[in-house]
Amino acid sequence: MELIELYIQEVTRRLPEKNREDIALELQSTIEDMLPEDHTEQDVKAVLLKLGDPVTLASGYRDRPMHLIGPRYYDVYICLLKMILPIAAVISLIGLVGDNPFRDMGDNTVMDAVFTIIGKGIASIISTGIQVFFWLTLSFAILERVDTSKDQSPLTKDLKPWTPESLKDIPNISKKKAIPMIEIFASLLGLSVFTALYFNAANLLGVYEKRNDSLIFVTPSFNQEVLNSYWLLVSCVVIIGVLLAIYKLFLRQWTLKLALFHAIYQLLSTLTFIIIISNPNLLNPEFIAYQNTLFTIDEWKTSIYWGLILITIFFAAYDSYQGFRKAKKR
Repeated sequence: MELIELYIQEVTRRLPEKNREDIALELQSTIEDMLPEDHTEQDVKAVLLKLGDPVTLASGYRDRPMHLIGPRYYDVYICLLKMILPIAAVISLIGLVGDNPFRDMGDNTVMDAVFTIIGKGIASIISTGIQVFFWLTLSFAILERVDTSKDQSPLTKDLKPWTPESLKDIPNISKKKAIPMIEIFASLLGLSVFTALYFNAANLLGVYEKRNDSLIFVTPSFNQEVLNSYWLLVSCVVIIGVLLAIYKLFLRQWTLKLALFHAIYQLLSTLTFIIIISNPNLLNPEFIAYQNTLFTIDEWKTSIYWGLILITIFFAAYDSYQGFRKAKKR
């Protein structure tokens, strides 16, 4: 039965979303009609072999032909495109993390800086995607035109003709366990923003005042020397965060090992946060003096400190729990 479900999945995933359900039911009914009453796995394989390659069968249901890349290489081409594009995009974002994207920010505000790095990240992904798409498409277009073999049947991703045994190599990922690509990109962009803000806090995070219709940076909130003293610890958190994102990219689904890795990362980042905010010299004295002119924060200082710690622990524990919960789903 699993072979039949995988076969139908292989056919319908190449079709428009609106037609998938109807065609899946039709295909299911056709296969059941072709099978004997007490069928075996060999009977199922014989029927699937008779129906043929899912790529060919799917192309018969499609209302538009495949022009630039023909059926023989189309599936391999799409498979490589889906594999290489995210990797190339992740590499470009890692390069953004390692760069200093705020070095030319001048007197702009922190929101300008955040929008700048998000814009640079999106531009980097688009630029990399266009280059990968162009060169891969060109390569396959040339490959198809120089292929003079008589057998033009579609190839699988391992460049072999399709057989029912190929279905066993297809990962059956549940939607409940799947990791969306947007989640991986968002985590890398988040790390880029955090890294740039942390090491440029003295120039970006602080009090702004509106003067003459423009925002003026009055005083920084944090002592940059204190922040820089934890550079090694913060760098470890960022590097492990990047490795975690890459691990998610290759797995594309939650497993117990990934959930454990994720929980360890949450623990490390939470401890790092607590260590840093526990430093009594973290806040800039001028910032504290400025705040005291507006309102008294001394009596709330302890409550704010423990409130931040409890909120961070709560979200880290909740996020870790979600990882294990998804990993145990089928």
